Amino acid sequence: MDIRVQDTVFDLGFEAQAFADRTSASGAVVTFTGIVRNNAEGTLDYMDIEHYPGMTEAALRQIAEEAHAKWSLEDALIIHRVGKMRAGEMIMMVATASRHRKDAFEAAEFLMDFLKSRAPFWKKEVSRDGADWVAARDEDETALARWQT
Repeated sequence: MDIRVQDTVFDLGFEAQAFADRTSASGAVVTFTGIVRNNAEGTLDYMDIEHYPGMTEAALRQIAEEAHAKWSLEDALIIHRVGKMRAGEMIMMVATASRHRKDAFEAAEFLMDFLKSRAPFWKKEVSRDGADWVAARDEDETALARWQT
């Protein structure tokens, strides 16, 4: 299990290949990458993501361990960036590896839903019109709720 919170850009191809290379018993590797999108008005200058070092990594490790307990995973990876990012830049990456695709897909979705709604990150969109903190959305809460059984 590899959990990283960083302010530097990551190389998606390198990270995906390195993750796949360290799996030996898996028949499926699933990856997902989140990208900064421009706001609805198309005026986004940048997104600024904040976190509390130590607390954030512990929360991500705990949710990755929960994914390992729920699904048969060989490995999991979470990379999440913090700091200033512009539209089109990668925010995060999740990868899961399992013997079978169903577990890999479901575990990756579970991790993404947690990252979107519960991970201790604070996102602020800064545009020429000002700055706004990104609020939780009902659809993100609904997505996470499906895993709480």
